[in-house]
Amino acid sequence: MSEALCQAGLKGIAILDVLTEYGAVAAEELYTKYQVPAQFYKVDVRNDAHVAECIESIREEFGQIDVLLCSAGIADSNIPAEKYDPGMFRRLIDINLTGTFLCAQAVAKEMIASGNGGSIIFIASMSGHIVNYPQEQSCYNASKAGVIMLGKSLAAEWAKYKIRVNCISPGYMDTALNRVPQLDAQKVQWKERTPMGRLGDPDELNGLALFLASDASTFVTGSDILADGGYTCW
Repeated sequence: MSEALCQAGLKGIAILDVLTEYGAVAAEELYTKYQVPAQFYKVDVRNDAHVAECIESIREEFGQIDVLLCSAGIADSNIPAEKYDPGMFRRLIDINLTGTFLCAQAVAKEMIASGNGGSIIFIASMSGHIVNYPQEQSCYNASKAGVIMLGKSLAAEWAKYKIRVNCISPGYMDTALNRVPQLDAQKVQWKERTPMGRLGDPDELNGLALFLASDASTFVTGSDILADGGYTCW
């Protein structure tokens, strides 16, 4: 999605990640390929002070923040609820939900101060709408349902500042995290339960990101767009 936004002509992009080896490479590749000024910032989205400091640095570097795309998240799967370690539960909520709020809050303060508004995009999940099968993942599902409602709530609160907040809710995607032998049997069931009969290509989310980030969606806020191959139809 970052690459798609660069293709569309961003003036600059900041990549935030807790993993330097991924974030720094991504920023370098975007600059090399598209000549878009790109900076990497190492940040743990659970740390409110660190997030706020990072966002301030980005505003100083680029002058203004117009778009925030929140995609940081983890998933604990195949853990029965009665066996879920409370510490793991809190960690997932802290990253997926609290981290999303902290980033949105810090960016919104900059957008409000600028008076120009902007677009905030959360990556939620169809898991915020349904209970996945066959894997047991109560905490992940709850976190993504929270992200969706957070997006709606912030959209209502910040509309007066010309800030739009929307969610993209992917279904099962063919990402590196899903390309492991342990999931082969489950992927068969995922495809069987998806009307389109396949996993999504990550690039199939690019158009939605561009739509929500751009003036093509100026009257769209508080929405959650499902991109799940029809999974939630059944």
